[in-house]
Amino acid sequence: MDNLNAIVAVYEDWGIGDGCTQQVVIPEDRKYFQQLTKGNVIVVGRKTLADFPDGKPLPDRTNIVLTTQDIKIEGAIVVHSLDELFEIIKDMPKVFVVGGASVYNQLLKYCERVYITRIYTSPKSESFFPNLDENFNWSCEEFGDAKVYNGIKYRFCEYETYDISKNIRKL
Repeated sequence: MDNLNAIVAVYEDWGIGDGCTQQVVIPEDRKYFQQLTKGNVIVVGRKTLADFPDGKPLPDRTNIVLTTQDIKIEGAIVVHSLDELFEIIKDMPKVFVVGGASVYNQLLKYCERVYITRIYTSPKSESFFPNLDENFNWSCEEFGDAKVYNGIKYRFCEYETYDISKNIRKL
């Protein structure tokens, strides 16, 4: 899908959270997330939504919650399958998958780009994002300058799906 992207903060071991929450919070990462997703669509799992401020959908975005539970969430669209999700987002210009791990695992293969904040520390994590550096289908196209917050180095990176047709020499 041309409109589907993911956004995630990962630690050195590609961990993304423990107890359904991000252990290391970097304010500039939160601003980056807001800048990219504001005015767009986000797809989130129910447990990750519970970790949002007050456990509510984020403002200024269309929030879609992918869950198997039969629930209603004020301010969000609830879907129960990928087919249902794809039907809803098919005409939306930009959609961001924002977690958690099970939602990333279901949707990563449909994403065109992944916006990653690499955080150079490794707190205990129970949830992980796939290591894109070890996946031949992904290529790091943007590798931002290193920054430091409270002694922790981080950088913003952008990965794209690898398109072999771009690298075939014409004979």
